[in-house]
Amino acid sequence: MLYRSSVYLLGMVINFLGVTLIINATLGAGFWTAFFIGVSDILGLTVGIWYGVFQFIIIFINAKLMKQRPEIRAIIPLVLESIILDFWLEVVFANIDLSTIPFVFQVTTLLAGVAIVGLGVAIYILPQFPRAPVDQLFLAISHRFNLSLQLGQTLVAVMMTSLAFVIGGPVGLGTLAPMLFLGPMIQLWYTRAYPLYYKFYNQREQVLQEKTM
Repeated sequence: MLYRSSVYLLGMVINFLGVTLIINATLGAGFWTAFFIGVSDILGLTVGIWYGVFQFIIIFINAKLMKQRPEIRAIIPLVLESIILDFWLEVVFANIDLSTIPFVFQVTTLLAGVAIVGLGVAIYILPQFPRAPVDQLFLAISHRFNLSLQLGQTLVAVMMTSLAFVIGGPVGLGTLAPMLFLGPMIQLWYTRAYPLYYKFYNQREQVLQEKTM
């Protein structure tokens, strides 16, 4: 349990480092993050707080769409993610401004952020713990309206990008890049992380069994 929890938390930390790099590249943010930034700019409070508030609401939207009870366990990842996101944005990168660096370095930062997000997601899904509500929304929409997963994801992306644009969130290359490249990056990292995860998991289980004999 400790091993799985550590991997889960490590994946979250890496994921939101990538998210923060995308935001700080100042070329736009991912569609969900762009929306939360827009809300934060209008109403105040931190991006992480709004991230948590809206994900809490989405727990009940997902339950309605799936015609199931709300997934209360999803509160755990949304609280962790909200704290980690604010840690990177409000503490580590609080005084870092990349808006004046050359465009080529902004693009490099953006692409590095996408690659790091892909790595973080690939790691944090390995232990198969509850996922954040936003990660379940497109699955719920696909299930409720009998759509393909790709179409469900696309609908969510278009909807949230439109809302972010309307409220003045940072929509731009940083919104488009994850939509185009994040899926392949997750697949790339996952195929490499999966065997390593179970290699160390099995080794740890073997050591624990030897100690109990």
